Amino acid sequence: MTANPMLAEWTTPFELPPFGEIEPGHFEEAFDVSMAEARKEIEEIANQQAEPTFENTIVALEKSAKQLSRVARTFFNLTGAHTNEAFQQIERDIAPKLARHSSDMLLNAKLYGRVASLWERRDSLDLNAEQMRVLERYSKMFQRAGAGLDAAGKARMAEISQRLATLGTQFAQNVLKDESDYQLVLETEEDRAGLPDFLLAAAAEAAKERGLEGKHVITLSRSSIEPFLQFSTNRRLREEAFRAWTARGENGGSTDNRQIIGETLSLRAEKAKLLGFENFAAYKLDDTMAKTPANVRELLTRVWTPAVSQAREEETKLSQMAQNLGENHDIEAWDWRFYSEKVRNAEHDLDESEIKPYLQLDNIIQASFDTASRLFGLSFEELEGLPVYHPDVRVFEVKKDGKHVGLFLGDYFARSSKRSGAWMSAFRSQHKLDGDVTPIIVNVMNFSKGAPGEATLLTFDDARTLFHEFGHGLHGLLSNVTYPFISGTSVARDFVELPSQLYEHWLSEPEVLSKFAVHYRTGEPMPRALLDKLLAASNFNKGFETVEYTSSALIDLELHLLDDPADLDIADFERRELGRIGMPKAITMRHRIPHFQHVFSGDGYSAGYYSYMWSEVMDADAFGAFTEKGNPFDPQTAEKLLTHIYSAGGRQDPEEAYVAFRGRAPKIDALLAKRGFAA
Repeated sequence: MTANPMLAEWTTPFELPPFGEIEPGHFEEAFDVSMAEARKEIEEIANQQAEPTFENTIVALEKSAKQLSRVARTFFNLTGAHTNEAFQQIERDIAPKLARHSSDMLLNAKLYGRVASLWERRDSLDLNAEQMRVLERYSKMFQRAGAGLDAAGKARMAEISQRLATLGTQFAQNVLKDESDYQLVLETEEDRAGLPDFLLAAAAEAAKERGLEGKHVITLSRSSIEPFLQFSTNRRLREEAFRAWTARGENGGSTDNRQIIGETLSLRAEKAKLLGFENFAAYKLDDTMAKTPANVRELLTRVWTPAVSQAREEETKLSQMAQNLGENHDIEAWDWRFYSEKVRNAEHDLDESEIKPYLQLDNIIQASFDTASRLFGLSFEELEGLPVYHPDVRVFEVKKDGKHVGLFLGDYFARSSKRSGAWMSAFRSQHKLDGDVTPIIVNVMNFSKGAPGEATLLTFDDARTLFHEFGHGLHGLLSNVTYPFISGTSVARDFVELPSQLYEHWLSEPEVLSKFAVHYRTGEPMPRALLDKLLAASNFNKGFETVEYTSSALIDLELHLLDDPADLDIADFERRELGRIGMPKAITMRHRIPHFQHVFSGDGYSAGYYSYMWSEVMDADAFGAFTEKGNPFDPQTAEKLLTHIYSAGGRQDPEEAYVAFRGRAPKIDALLAKRGFAA
């Protein structure tokens, strides 16, 4: 029998997973063996006779389950970025087992007793600030998991956790199935009418990937369908594609998510009540910067009102444009992007197809690297021949002052084996508990690949997404903490988007664009007039974008405030809530409930989708620190940013971290101004 590479020592460069040797079947044994090993370590920590100390309890916990962590990180990165039916079956099987494993640890009475004892005696333990923070986070983690409940409560919490893990996995797989099964084949010239060359090239590549060489296919990847909705003059096909895009997860049959959502919400509400909270939103927000549902609603409402007003003005302009073009119909959701592009062209003399030739993927990657070099002194060298999980994945060694910092993996292209969206993850996180352990960070995106031999061209929104995810990547790469528990992005959910959203600002800096926005054929830089028009139009359609996002955040909040959501009619709830808040008819939520993966593929952003806007209050205000210096790369400000935000992980309370950087609390006025709304 061949040795299992997931259980062997890794002798690969930088101890990357040996992807070429790994098969799906290896993970079943690897999870069983590593969970058993982790259980044994936990029992030894919990049952030791010695009085609890930070070293024999917290540090011991930090050093435990290394092999399980390595197996799980590798597995779940693969199931997100390059999955198949074998992986998906293992994922369905392992999700409840991992949830049970976690519950067994967090509900272990002896283990919790040791942590609680340390927390009670914390002031006499002579801990430094970082150790005190780690102890605080461990204490809160056990309490929020139900470690203080009676036996019946603990048993029910364990059952809920296992069932939620199963439901979240199924939800995500259903959405991926709906996405990968759909294809709009453009057979005729009428089908392809209005589409620019860059989109036709990407559609040809998508067709080739799906075995339809010589044809053109639009997929439900955002970088495929959004430009189709933007440029296609075939209104019937725009409607067909849009309806498919927004119906993911509610098409009936085996991939329908509506029943999963009802059960998930019901179990979350029960969990919150077991822990003494009125509802799941109250439970979830108790451990965030926002603290309460009321605070979240206040922020979202303050932005919602001017956003709706602006969106209605935008809609009036779209209607006028349609009439000018001889179209006599109401603006529907599948029309918005099409007429919006024409209005933008008329108002700003700006056309997306004019911009894209200057936004090559390779150059935008280099722009993100160059920005990190100027801010933080990093260098990036692409390495060839290292093990990767797909041929498209690129590997870069990151250094500072000649010293290895970590590895950065970039996986940029859409494919049917990858879930939609864009994200950052880690194959290994930074810490100093066992020497200087350096991070292996990955950014995963879904850009439409250019034709063979041709550059991959991005929209400005795509370029912004790349900068956003690289901001997350830097948060992981630059982490400089001792303990794994607070490494990198292990911070409050409504703080974690600050490093990513803040990083987006540098993309719009003229000195960045003028250097890296060069024509993919001629090499000529973007003309200053076009650059000026692009930046001047930065708030164009901002009412629409804000309504799309904020409606999703408000619906997420309301779902998790429900007292008894078991028999909820999802479609009716969505319709009623959107009507209540005054959602414009021609705009849909950015993520409708049946495919809202942030919220239902696990509970990472459940009752927390508002986090992007909470962080945006900070990022808009934070970039002001550079603006006030008159230099977007001001060295002193960049050093403070590195020290208090990008390298600090979860070392301190997020409010304290922000104030340490900025010198004061953030002001919402900066957000309103950034989005073009009156303060």
